[in-house]
Amino acid sequence: MISRSIADGVQILRIDRPEKKNALTGAMYTALAEALEEGNTDDAIRCHLICGHPGAFTAGNDIADFLKYGLSGDSGDRPAGRFLKALVLNGKPLIAAVDGLAVGVGTTLLMHCDMIFASREAVFKAPFVDLGLVPEAGSTLIGPKLMGNQWAFELLCLGETFDAERAEKAGLVNHVVDGDVEAAATDCARKIAAKPPAALAAARRLLRSDRDALLERIDREAEIFTERLTAPETIASFEAFMTKKV
Repeated sequence: MISRSIADGVQILRIDRPEKKNALTGAMYTALAEALEEGNTDDAIRCHLICGHPGAFTAGNDIADFLKYGLSGDSGDRPAGRFLKALVLNGKPLIAAVDGLAVGVGTTLLMHCDMIFASREAVFKAPFVDLGLVPEAGSTLIGPKLMGNQWAFELLCLGETFDAERAEKAGLVNHVVDGDVEAAATDCARKIAAKPPAALAAARRLLRSDRDALLERIDREAEIFTERLTAPETIASFEAFMTKKV
């Protein structure tokens, strides 16, 4: 459900579960983590491109899998936790092509990308607080730096839906694309892959100088996230959400 291909130095990671709006399962998180981890030592891979399908980048966590992993085991051992840390430790440029839904982790993972291309139909939403939870993926640290405190609060705490133009204005998206967003992102990824790799890696490391702080924040978010799962307001929020879904 995560397809991988490599061409012209670009590893394309496609979230490939369109019948479920590309909702992410534990197995899919593991596959994404492995792809990023393996890319760190594979010289054939100079850039990653993550994408979904028309209408859905990803709707976020698969609810059944979320409950399965969320209520058992240590947060650091969960597939989602491994993927989030793989994003931080990823040593190659990461580009995203977003069309349609980008919900929950579908939005927060983008904060780890080096460039983001969005279609006019892209929709960004982080409904963590509405579910009685807290944001994850280090977004509470990256978000304010990337977008400013007010934009980050509106996205991550108020849970407002951002369309592509609003996301671009807030600094979450580099380019809003009319037409084929994946083609535009692929073209950019190929240009990046053609650059001198050592120089590019050194420049990127200088831009991303807070790796330890980010890993620490991801752990802290996960601790609070886990505590919140059994809170009465969280349980009530999930019951209301599931009733609405049915």
